Amino acid sequence: MDRKELIKKYIEFFKSKDHAQIKNSSLVPENDPTVLFTTAGMHPLVPFLLGETHPQGKRVVNVQRCIRTGDIEEVGDTTHHTFFEMLGNWSLGDYFKKGGIEMSYEFLTKTLGLKKERLAVSVFKGDENGPRDKESAQIWKDQGVSEERIAYLPAEDNWWGPAGQTGPCGPCTEMFYWKLNDEPAPKKFDPEDDNWVEIWNDVLMEYNKDSEGNYNKASQQNVDTGMGTERTVAVLDGLEDNYLADMWKPIIEKVETISKHTYSEGETIKRAMRIIADHIKAATFIINDGITPSNSDQGYVLRRLIRRAIRYGKTLGIESFTSQVANAIYPIYDDYELDKEKINSELIREEEKFNLTLENGLKIAERVFKNKTQISGEKFNKLMNDPNKADLIGRVFEKRENKKDYSLKNPKLSEKEIDDATINGKEAFLLYQSYGFPIEMIDELAMAKNLVVNHRDFKNECKKHQELSRTASAGKFKSGLADNSGQTTKLHTASHLLNEALREVLKDKNISQRGSNITPERLRFDFNFNRKLTDEEKQEIEDLINEKIKESIPVELQEMSVQEAKEMGAHGMFDDKYGDKVKVYKIGNFSKEICAGPHVQNTSELGTFKIKKEGSSSSGVRRIKATLS
Repeated sequence: MDRKELIKKYIEFFKSKDHAQIKNSSLVPENDPTVLFTTAGMHPLVPFLLGETHPQGKRVVNVQRCIRTGDIEEVGDTTHHTFFEMLGNWSLGDYFKKGGIEMSYEFLTKTLGLKKERLAVSVFKGDENGPRDKESAQIWKDQGVSEERIAYLPAEDNWWGPAGQTGPCGPCTEMFYWKLNDEPAPKKFDPEDDNWVEIWNDVLMEYNKDSEGNYNKASQQNVDTGMGTERTVAVLDGLEDNYLADMWKPIIEKVETISKHTYSEGETIKRAMRIIADHIKAATFIINDGITPSNSDQGYVLRRLIRRAIRYGKTLGIESFTSQVANAIYPIYDDYELDKEKINSELIREEEKFNLTLENGLKIAERVFKNKTQISGEKFNKLMNDPNKADLIGRVFEKRENKKDYSLKNPKLSEKEIDDATINGKEAFLLYQSYGFPIEMIDELAMAKNLVVNHRDFKNECKKHQELSRTASAGKFKSGLADNSGQTTKLHTASHLLNEALREVLKDKNISQRGSNITPERLRFDFNFNRKLTDEEKQEIEDLINEKIKESIPVELQEMSVQEAKEMGAHGMFDDKYGDKVKVYKIGNFSKEICAGPHVQNTSELGTFKIKKEGSSSSGVRRIKATLS
């Protein structure tokens, strides 16, 4: 089964179960700084999971393009992907465990035809926050799943959320499929056995976590499901390598053509090709959603993806290839409107920039190497002839730390000779992180100088950097609309006033929101405008907004069709992201906007609006940071 067929079957199945199909949202979340990108189908639905009524009803379904960046370094194996399409169906206070599980089982066994004897499931084991999920287990048994095929797993495996510090959360039940075609599935399900592949996850939002950390039964219980298209197609086609599936194979074949290598040559070649295919695909979709390479936020992730792909291109001996790879992606996803000219232009520009960086990196590498003492030719040749040379130096250093014999018997190398000839982890990581050299390239450069690289030390430096990055991201994106806090709600409402105030003060009705990032501390608002605002203009904008706050204007919600919203003069991007009905928030006669976020009931709740900073975000786009006090 190919990608398009799976998506069609999924959408049609849930439409037959009274689900309304909703549009595929942008990869760049609107008004949610908890994440840089849309990482799951539920992100655009957070307000509705929190209790807002969805204009298309209580049952919805879609396929959502997603980006996940937490394990970029893991990409290169058979299953990890940065960009993927998530199939999802949701109950927003409608059916719960029984309906969700029964529909999942029916779709898997009847629509997709998966063999029942190769299915297994997991449910929540229970802990101090919630009881053992016996209810879900019994529903699975009622479908015909045996007790031996049901595993009770802890919260780290079978509990979701909340998305922020507070909010909806609950147990999960996951579905697994035995991937070996020529070997029958074991009678008992072992979640540690990699031959059981997770194909679907039903999140059962049964609780609400409050500000005190207590888990209370939610007034609105939701079902949020997620099925990865790539992984499911691979399972259905009996593939143990996702990159052989239809949404990857043409890209891999393009890399083969460009590099004159074949995918089957070996693991080093396979890994490089997978990374290139994955990262250029992710970059293609990120660029298409309005992001350009930069040194911050989404732009930094995009830059990192493109440059990592280029680094692995060096492993294959290719250059100036990114746009060629992108050209193989467009036919696969012809059901999306991809701006080929824009995407190729950005890829080529970033590749040219990075090639200059690589040149500078070679100069730095020469400086590092100059401070080392080469191993003599004879000893180095013997060292390179060791069949285990790949991890030889790492093992030497590990033995030394454990106060064991550190020397190399064949060839005979002293401790000082090893030290003087070794590129340590920090030195290698500098070349890797700042100049984009893959470790294989650092190895080649070092070996050309009769030097060696401590891979073990390098890996430790990478781990330290990854941990620091995760910690920084957790601190930066700790809040947002998902936390449903009062201050976030106020700032979100204030952004509506700011949007209209900009149009009035700057006398430009074409001004519109180009991005928004809201935390409880401040709002950040991007808008199209081609020059810096004067101090007088900023003051006038502030005054106008504070005037509207003092007027105590009610904030009204109206549901209507997109056409009705247009006719009443509501602002919004009138593209295909909206369904048949939309929510319009009206602040008197001042502001009318299509929006799904949380809002206050009256402007008097907002306090005093203050612009803290105004500057350039990107070409033709300005950015304002503001607070409420």
